[in-house]
Amino acid sequence: MQVWKFGGTSVGKPERMKSIRDLVTANETRKIVVLSALSGSTNALLAIGESLMKGEKAEANKQIDELKAHYDQFLTELFSTENGLTDGKAIVEKEFGFIRSLADLKIYTQKHDKQMVAEGELLSTQIFTAYMKEQGESVVLLPALEFMSIDADNEPELAKIEEKLSALLATQTDKQILVTQGFICRNPRGEVDNLKRGGSDYTASLIGGAITAEEIQIWTDIDGMHNNDPRIVKRTFPVRELLFEEAAELAYFGAKILHPSTITPAKMRGVPVRLKNTMAPDAPGTVIKSSISGGAEIKAIAAKDNITAIYVHSTRMLNAYGFLRKVFDVFEKFKTPVDMITTSEVSVAVTIDNPENLDKITEELSQFADMEEHDRNQSIICIVGNFLADKPGIAIRILEAVKGIPIRMISYGASEHNISLLVDSAHKNEALEALNEGLFEFN
Repeated sequence: MQVWKFGGTSVGKPERMKSIRDLVTANETRKIVVLSALSGSTNALLAIGESLMKGEKAEANKQIDELKAHYDQFLTELFSTENGLTDGKAIVEKEFGFIRSLADLKIYTQKHDKQMVAEGELLSTQIFTAYMKEQGESVVLLPALEFMSIDADNEPELAKIEEKLSALLATQTDKQILVTQGFICRNPRGEVDNLKRGGSDYTASLIGGAITAEEIQIWTDIDGMHNNDPRIVKRTFPVRELLFEEAAELAYFGAKILHPSTITPAKMRGVPVRLKNTMAPDAPGTVIKSSISGGAEIKAIAAKDNITAIYVHSTRMLNAYGFLRKVFDVFEKFKTPVDMITTSEVSVAVTIDNPENLDKITEELSQFADMEEHDRNQSIICIVGNFLADKPGIAIRILEAVKGIPIRMISYGASEHNISLLVDSAHKNEALEALNEGLFEFN
């Protein structure tokens, strides 16, 4: 069995939803199909929730009417029979009835907001399942809320997911296509919750790992993972093969095609992940797996923006043992991950991408260290490949490519797959272009 995930743009128009039906029925392989909400729906639902949080019920009801009109039009273009259209309308009326019931509440809370946002996936999957049934396909809906759950730390409960999903699949052995929702889940209180934005990729990987799938396919609107950001760099090309470790680094450091959490469940079970393009389904895309043969040393580059660099100096001079521990205890206390770190005898520089608690962190660090002014508006540029310690010259090639650009920090040696540079965001585009031309060969 395979797991295929389609994002919002892949289901955002009726003709694209029809093309998904063609894709998933093109061969006889059984598939679990994970769908995101229709493109624009999640943002629209968040906007409705924001209006309700502000007490602006009239505005919220106007937004609900506009969104429902979009779905009504979508149905008329998707279904080709009267019975199919009737089924589709029944789904939309039911779900929008629930949305309106949330809007009628006297007090609208965060719990209700999560229920509101979940409606995007609940709508898209039910509509797609109804369309598949209209077309005579062997299909069934597997409600994600019956098997996908997170614990008190917002981490997926892998053992429970596997147990519940296996039990559900055992009741549907006669169905060829099994449709489920991405993104949504239940929390320890049994309430509707989610795997955060981009979480449909994560859902697909969790399912693929739980059933030890033959392959997980992530379908988007780009031909696989590119060697650089095609929105910024003039010349890019798809990378055909990546190790799990390489793909994880690229996703974490800014490659938009893949959610950073996706790789872990697949890697745990050794399930290959293939990135495909719904606009060009015959293109090979990118496959991510445990081992690959050959290939270039340097595979790809990604950039992560909105970085803050923090510089900390010990108030003691030499041999300040325990200093690093005290520094990182502060970041742990405020649940703030560190991306990069460089150290000397009495100083440490770190970067963070979440400045929410920066003032509190600075205040605590100041109790035992001297602080410099923070550098904001920085970007981490991550060069990913196979950088084994006995391979000479890689760092020289990278630094030579960016010799005209000021580099604030360098991280090299902690990973065999990642060399990271910190630059002012004003230099990011220039650095990406320079690295692209200096590190890759183009025909």
